[in-house]
Amino acid sequence: MFDIDEHPLIPEAKDQAKANGIELAISNPCFELWALLHFRDQRAHIERGKVQHLCRSHMRGYEKELDYETLQPKYSDAVRRAGDLEKWHGSRGTVGANPSSTVYRLVERIKGQPSPH
Repeated sequence: MFDIDEHPLIPEAKDQAKANGIELAISNPCFELWALLHFRDQRAHIERGKVQHLCRSHMRGYEKELDYETLQPKYSDAVRRAGDLEKWHGSRGTVGANPSSTVYRLVERIKGQPSPH
């Protein structure tokens, strides 16, 4: 799992993961996008600082630590929004573009549930 804005060798990482049968959970521009999707849709390009600011507006005291109690009731909304965003990018030929997050696939795998998308 990694953020697009923090990873210097994205194509190489994707190739290496694919060659080794590893699926990646990538958030563009940053992991906090996954948290933000618990609260709202996000289709327009967004910078990391703005995502973090919006997270703070939805999660009192947010500073890089996610509050399970706040996010859990909104989890199914976040999965739906992330999946819809992925489909939207797919229809436009912009898979993985800002904003996007496949963290929901990782979480669903951990939970042992099939991905809805």
